[in-house]
Amino acid sequence: MMPNLIDKIGDWNPQLLRELKGRLKFFNVAITVATSLLVQVVVFLYQLREFPDDKYSLDSTYCRSTQVFEQQEKQAFQNADFNDLISKQICPQNEIDWQLWWRDHWEYMFLSLSVIFVFTLLVAGTYLLINDLAKEETRGTLNFIRLSPQSETSILTGKLLGVPSLIYLIILVAVPLHLWAGRSAKIAFSYILSYYAILAASCIFFYSAALLFSLVSRWFSGFQPWLGSGAVFLFLLTTFQIASSDNLGTWHNSTAWLRLFAPWDATNYLFHNLFHFYKGSPLKNLQFFYLPLGTSIVSVVGLHLLNFGLCSYGILQALKRCFRNPQASIITKKQSYLLVAFCQLMIWGFALQNGNNNTWDEQVAKNFVLLGLYNLVLILSLIAVLSPHRQDIQDWARYRHQGVSNHKSIWQDLIWSEKSPALVAIAINLTIAAIPWLVWFLLTSVVDANNSRTEIVNEIDRFKVLLTIALSISLMMIYATIAQLILLLKTPKRSFWAIGTLGAAMFLLPMILELIGISSWKHSTVWMFTTFPWAAVESAEVTTVFMALLADLSVLALLNFQLTRQVRLAGESATKALLAGR
Repeated sequence: MMPNLIDKIGDWNPQLLRELKGRLKFFNVAITVATSLLVQVVVFLYQLREFPDDKYSLDSTYCRSTQVFEQQEKQAFQNADFNDLISKQICPQNEIDWQLWWRDHWEYMFLSLSVIFVFTLLVAGTYLLINDLAKEETRGTLNFIRLSPQSETSILTGKLLGVPSLIYLIILVAVPLHLWAGRSAKIAFSYILSYYAILAASCIFFYSAALLFSLVSRWFSGFQPWLGSGAVFLFLLTTFQIASSDNLGTWHNSTAWLRLFAPWDATNYLFHNLFHFYKGSPLKNLQFFYLPLGTSIVSVVGLHLLNFGLCSYGILQALKRCFRNPQASIITKKQSYLLVAFCQLMIWGFALQNGNNNTWDEQVAKNFVLLGLYNLVLILSLIAVLSPHRQDIQDWARYRHQGVSNHKSIWQDLIWSEKSPALVAIAINLTIAAIPWLVWFLLTSVVDANNSRTEIVNEIDRFKVLLTIALSISLMMIYATIAQLILLLKTPKRSFWAIGTLGAAMFLLPMILELIGISSWKHSTVWMFTTFPWAAVESAEVTTVFMALLADLSVLALLNFQLTRQVRLAGESATKALLAGR
């Protein structure tokens, strides 16, 4: 029977068979099973440390004679007979509520194993996957796998299922005790299955991200596994600390989306005693565009699964591109438009929640910095990913007119082609990111026409905010143009030069201004030309913002003129350049 099963696995996925044969050896399996059993014994014995003995106190939680002890205590204080009180503080064994004690301690064991499952699967599994690909890359066997006739999906599925197989075995051996503890603690079986579904979805997401990280960060060499798994451990630990704080307001901002990638809040929603929130999980107040998603377990679990599913699908698409061709960009321009739209939907959806009865303007103002920061990181990441290097642009500029390109016009090439300069694609992504701000601008103007203006509207003029958004867009376009110009150079290590130049352009001036004491609220004109013009928007005049916008547009026009010239020169044939004396 076993040979037949192995043959079926090999027929279905040869890569999975290769991974399982290399790992599921007798000694490895024995050590894994022994480790899992040892952890279960430790968890069980740790909970038994509070087992009621002959000296169990009368005022303890599970003693039924607590009221008797309180009466004896009052009487002892009246008679000043404390020695007699001490001798009567022992709870009789027949007065201990054993059923309640075992129910609570089975629940403690269930919750302990639930936390152990999360850390073991996500941290250890991430380390094994990154380490495996790093070893394959070092040995040169990864190129042989790329040349195999298997599809990318088959190979990646084999890696996801086979590399952490020993980790899966540790969890599978502990699942019976976990289920037994849950059922003994009177936890609904549907809740336990929901926890398993969220845990499986989080594994797919983190494991896919680990494979992608391993493929795109080859320069870290042997440090990759520690860096990747360490980042996952730090993320889980941080979100665990945040989730354990009984703060209902932590969900009423756009950072709520990031917390969906950690399973702690969903686990606490399913099992309230995880963090001892006696008023219920803060997740019950979660809203998405004012829709009360936290009121139902179906909507909470569905939201987590949908979020993990969509993000995992996007990562798997990027994996397919990078696996066969390591030099290809992570995503295409078309995928970048979908990514920016999806990110805007999520961060704005969680920003607009009716927490603490805030008005529309107050909710936007509360999330103003976070929304700007998320979009800044997103656009900078897309600049790094979408900007092609010199050889790609040279091929595109040289052969586009010969019909090699599948598109009809240059604008279609600039929007869709992977080898064309990324300026138009970055501009489209910035426009997509600006659309929610424009909608907010228009809707709040309509509201103010029918109602009295709020305090936040009196403080910040909307037209000035609109100019600041345009100013931020022009700055991002300037950075994208600078990065593209540097990547067109013939110098080695152009990527590092581009990163260093953009880092200096973005952060050097604000740091110098802060060090010499030029604050944004006193010298708003200077801050209008930095990466953070919205820091000075309140104290700046409309004329100042408008003049800064004109200056940025002038710089952008000059840079794009130079970029067009460099692309034209790069696309010239060698013979034409020789005849022209270049």
